[in-house]
Amino acid sequence: MSSALPARVRVTRPPLPLAPALRAAAARLCPQAPQGALTAAALAIAGGAVIGAALKWEGGEALGVETGWRGRGIEEALEEVVGRGL
Repeated sequence: MSSALPARVRVTRPPLPLAPALRAAAARLCPQAPQGALTAAALAIAGGAVIGAALKWEGGEALGVETGWRGRGIEEALEEVVGRGL
C-alpha cells in the first residue's frame, strides 16, 4: 500500500455486504453505486470516520473522497485495495 497516505488514514477492504454504518457512508460518498449489488469495496478511514470509498459492482465502479482529503494519495490507495482479489 502507498506510504504516501497521511499518518492517521487507513484503507481497508471490509466484508460484503457492508455493515449499516459503512453502507451509509459509502452511499454518501458514492451515491450512484447500487449498494445492494457491490462485488468489492475499499474504505478510507480517518479518526473513526469514513472519508473515502471505492466501490465495484457488475458493470461499474465508483470512487469518492471527501473534499478536504483529495489529492493526498487516498484515491490511489483505494483503487489499489479494491482491485485486489477480483
